[in-house]
Order: sequence, then structure tokens, then C-alpha cells
Amino acid sequence: MSRFFSSDYAALTPYTPGEQPRIQNLIKLNTNESPFPPSPKAQAYAKEAAQNLQLYSDPTAKRLHEALAANLGVEPDEVLATNGSDEILNFAFMAFCDKNHGAAFADLTYGFYPVFAQLNGISYTEIPLKDDFTIRTEDYFDLHKTIFIANPNAPTGVFLAKSEIERILRANPDSVVVVDEAYVDFGGESCVDLIHTYDNLLVTQTFSKSRSMAGARLGFGVGCKALIGDLNTIKYSTNPYNVNAMTMAAGVGALEDEAYTRANCRTIMENRAWTMAQLKALGFSMPDSMTNFIFAKHETIDGDTVYRELRARGILVRHFTLDKIKDHNRITVGSREQMQALVDALKEITGGCQ
Repeated sequence: MSRFFSSDYAALTPYTPGEQPRIQNLIKLNTNESPFPPSPKAQAYAKEAAQNLQLYSDPTAKRLHEALAANLGVEPDEVLATNGSDEILNFAFMAFCDKNHGAAFADLTYGFYPVFAQLNGISYTEIPLKDDFTIRTEDYFDLHKTIFIANPNAPTGVFLAKSEIERILRANPDSVVVVDEAYVDFGGESCVDLIHTYDNLLVTQTFSKSRSMAGARLGFGVGCKALIGDLNTIKYSTNPYNVNAMTMAAGVGALEDEAYTRANCRTIMENRAWTMAQLKALGFSMPDSMTNFIFAKHETIDGDTVYRELRARGILVRHFTLDKIKDHNRITVGSREQMQALVDALKEITGGCQ
């Protein structure tokens, strides 16, 4: 780092995104991207919006907020669109945490949570998951901290029942509970309808996964009007034009083509079930996934070996080095052809390495 870098950030450990290699014929199953292109309507709307890129995007995102509200069954001023769900999460750390009110989240969860806490100078508590990667709900009672729960969780894929989220909300009436639903469309149950019951609930979602728009960078938050007002204060104090015009237009197109999204989600869930059955037959174990990925561990072959052997065969998955999960690999659920190639490669690996 340079001698000019602020001492406030000198000890910051940045988030490490999944590898984005540009290798021909690589089967890329490491960053939970969709195997399907965006909705044709989303592509058409984005192309139309590109004709006016000399103009600033609408800072109020009126058309997108109206489309989101209609899709979610809420009011337009109960949603806020952002540059990916990472931005709404960072806004939440900025708005609802400070030196007197820290953050709390699981010890194995989305890697950006501790980064956002460090970036904003916020103390945080990491709450261990149980051995089966589930949350012990009572660990989140009366924390007097802003709570962040990825549900379903990443990288484990485990889903916490909506009724358990409600228990946490009731046990922390004076703290915001952020439920990060990036993967909810793959079998989970959303908490969005609870925002009218609990004024301390913020739900975040993304267009990156189920709506095939990872490259467009579009996320959003849903909460009571007062919470969204707080987040708008942060937005207008940082970047009023945080979502570009093409992305907003594509988002509206995707929301108007919900049947396309639902069909793709069904296919991914079918491919997930098929792949999990195949992996179990090869000696892998995994939590029941409610996401577009599988968190798998082989009974005799270590996780790094599985990762390296797959990479040598042109298949990229996500490997983690933390002791608790170093024998697991997170495998994105892709097309059936991609999953067949994965299974074929794992048959070679498990046959040759045991």
C-alpha cells in the first residue's frame, strides 16, 4: 500500500470474489451464476435504454420501484433498488450500526459481512453454526446488535424456517434484523410479507441469481417506510444515481417476465436434486440445499484435492480454506449438460484417488 493510505483502512481484509477466469471451454461452477441468459424482455429493455445513455439515470428509480412493489405486494416507498445487493447490505451497516450498536452474524456465512463491518468501523460478533451448519435460533436472542442472516445461507445452502426468523425478530425489538435472501427463489420462503408486522425487518434480494443478471448489478431492499427512508438518506449522501439506466430497464423487463424466471428456477432445482443424488452415490455428503449450489464433502478425499482435480479437467468450483469447511466445495448448479460433465469428472476422481 502507499504511504498515503488511511490508517483507518490499513488493517482491512477485503472480500475475495470468486475467480472469473477467461479460459475457453471452462465449465464455470464457482460463483453461483445462472446457466441461462437474462429474459428476452430484460435484454430488449436494456437495449432500448442504451440509446439515451447521455442522460443520467432516474435517481428515484420510479419505474423499477413500481414494478418491484407490484411483484412483491408492497408499496413503492417500501423498496429501494441498489447497485447489487452488496450495496443495500453496506447501506444497512452504515444506517443501522455504529460504535454503540454493533453487528452480529454467523461464523460461516456471506464473506462480505465482516468486510462491511470493518470498513465502517463497526464491532461485530460471529455466532458459530451448529455442526450440521444450522442456526441455533436462541443464539440470536436479545443481542442488542444489528443482526444479519443470509437465508438460505451461503456457502452452506441451509434454510432457516420463517417461523424461526420471526422468533429472532420478536426477541430483538430494538434492533434491525437484516434477512439476506439472495437465494430464496430456489426453494426457500421469503420474509417480505413480514415487513408490515415487524418494523425492525429489512429483507434484501438480488437479480444476480434467479433472474440471470449478475453482470447487470441490481439488488434491492424491502422494509417499512421508515427503514427505507433511512437507507435513502445513505443513498443520497453517497451516490444518487446508484443504478444505471440499462440495469433499471433490464430489471423492469425481468419483473414483467416472471414466468421465464420461475421456469428457470424449476429447472435449476431439478438439476440440483439430480446432481445431489449422483454425488451421494459417489461418496459425497452435503446439507439439503435451498439454493442454486451444493456444498459437498467427500468421505475420503480432501476438499482441496477434489477442487484441483476438477480444475485440471476444466471444471471450476469454489473451495474454501477455513478449517471448519476446508473439505467442502461449493458447486454451482448449472445446466444438465454441465452437471453431467461434473459427475463424469467426479467419477474419474473418486475412482482414481481412493
